[in-house]
Amino acid sequence: MNKVAFVFPGQGSQQIDMGQDVAAKYPEAKSIYNIADQRLGFSLTQLITEGPIEELTKSENAQPALVSTSIAILKALESYGVKADYVAGHSLGEYSALVAAGVLTFSDAVYLVHRRGELMEEAVPNGTGEMAAVLGMEADAIEAVTSEVSAGGDTVQIANYNSPGQIVISGTASGIAKGTEKLKEKGAKRVIPLAVSGPFHSKLMKPAAEAFVSVLEEVTLKDGAVPIVSNVDVSFTTDPSNVREKLIRQIYSPVKWEQTITALVDAGVDTFVEIGAGKVLSGLIKKINRDVTILSANDVESIKQVAEQLKEGK
Repeated sequence: MNKVAFVFPGQGSQQIDMGQDVAAKYPEAKSIYNIADQRLGFSLTQLITEGPIEELTKSENAQPALVSTSIAILKALESYGVKADYVAGHSLGEYSALVAAGVLTFSDAVYLVHRRGELMEEAVPNGTGEMAAVLGMEADAIEAVTSEVSAGGDTVQIANYNSPGQIVISGTASGIAKGTEKLKEKGAKRVIPLAVSGPFHSKLMKPAAEAFVSVLEEVTLKDGAVPIVSNVDVSFTTDPSNVREKLIRQIYSPVKWEQTITALVDAGVDTFVEIGAGKVLSGLIKKINRDVTILSANDVESIKQVAEQLKEGK
């Protein structure tokens, strides 16, 4: 085994009871949920275990719940003595990666993403912004269409470069509708509306980013123990002064996930470990590069298996 990257999922992977089997077995995982409840001033743990899913899916709840679950699973995995050479996260998952790298404390991270979720929900009234996944079309062709529609006064842009053949667009409801029509005309196989509450990673989120500046000033960022790859510009950094500015830009900028995975492979990574709820990133990485090893730690059994495989690969 050459080098290992820990990667962390973003919003959309949430599910009722996620991480609770891990918390029941590993005291270090249980303590993460306790810290979250204490820092947020309400029982996030109860919301995760009991729902309802509609409440858990709200950004201000989903974001801290997903980061808590990722870090709880990370702590359980680290109890076996395994470590990463690099870390990265998809959108929200970048905060989990920052905790894994030692740039942010977990307590500060869970507070930040709760506020981030609130600000993102407030930025655009519910129902006025949308997102959609575009399948079977090259990025350049999608960019040409979104630029044309936006120039006509209806905002739409690329929000996620997820994998070859899967790009997400984000914008106003009218921008997505006109973009969808033109993309199909130009040869997109499918354009699938996403069940999200706002136009994330678009210019419409700039008010949230501006408000988030003062929230970020409330916390301390430290030098990273391992490099983290930024969603915004695919740069490798351990410098906290770089991180702060990128987290603000990340709110309204595209997530360059395909480029991130390619950069990590170029840096010598041959094993990716997805840590957190679900296996969304594992599926995307498989589409980006079929030659790498992809592991997923999301429950008690898979944590043990991943730890064994990483130790065998040393």
